[in-house]
Amino acid sequence: MPKKLVLRRCVVTREQLEKKDLLRVVKNKEGLVFVDQTLKANGRGAYLKKSLEVIELAKKRNSLGRALETSIDESIYEQLKELI
Repeated sequence: MPKKLVLRRCVVTREQLEKKDLLRVVKNKEGLVFVDQTLKANGRGAYLKKSLEVIELAKKRNSLGRALETSIDESIYEQLKELI
């Protein structure tokens, strides 16, 4: 049986994309916010399309902050840009 396609929605563009085409930012139980490169870390996750424009928009609109209900540190956006 073929592997099921896992789709997630980008918090900026609202597009449904495969997990491999997205970046994931997680807020865990301790309230720590980090970039999840495994795509499997525990906690509340928010997905962003792998695009510099989308990361800039997320920063401008505070899309990640709203999705994770916390403030997002500048370093998170820098890490995301490095992963593209």
